[in-house]
Amino acid sequence: MAKIKLTKNELKVQKDALKMYRRYLPTLTLKKQQLQSEIRTIEAKAIAVRKQREDLEQGFSSWIAVFSETEAFPDGIITVSNIRKGTGNIAGVTIPTFEGADFYRGDYDLYETPLWVDIAANHMEKAMSLDLEAEVLDEQVRLLEKELLSTSQRVNLFEKVKIPETEENIKKISIYMADQQVSAVVRSKISKRKIAARDEVSSEMEVQAL
Repeated sequence: MAKIKLTKNELKVQKDALKMYRRYLPTLTLKKQQLQSEIRTIEAKAIAVRKQREDLEQGFSSWIAVFSETEAFPDGIITVSNIRKGTGNIAGVTIPTFEGADFYRGDYDLYETPLWVDIAANHMEKAMSLDLEAEVLDEQVRLLEKELLSTSQRVNLFEKVKIPETEENIKKISIYMADQQVSAVVRSKISKRKIAARDEVSSEMEVQAL
């Protein structure tokens, strides 16, 4: 704890600081709760997206054996040409949003390749799109967790350090000032008694002189 001045001005500084901490703490606490809620929501969405991806893969599992036939379904036939992203804002945090993806299909002879190649390519594009969406959701969680950590640290700082420390400073200064006031009153009374005693002695000497 830093050393403080035991003065009236310092008392005002500490009281103003305490008001500020108490005013901002509820806002920080609310932000912390909002971030926690949003993170849980996004994590659940990411799980749902990956489950959808898994279900999609299971749906065309009959094609998996065919995918391994590179001559029928060559590697790299589907590539991502563009990922469309936007931006959003949650509790003051800028996050990326997934708005879709564009794909490029390599050239293949429509007459020499079976019909299922086009169907499988459509499924692959959908699966790849879901993977990309899940990655963006993961990035959202990462950014929000980073902000949550910072916000939680501020909440703990206010609750466990700043507010108790400031309250203790106010108490310390108030006690010191009260003691000073008592001492001043005592000194004043002693001074008055001394003056009264001196005046009394002077009066007696004057009477004796008469």
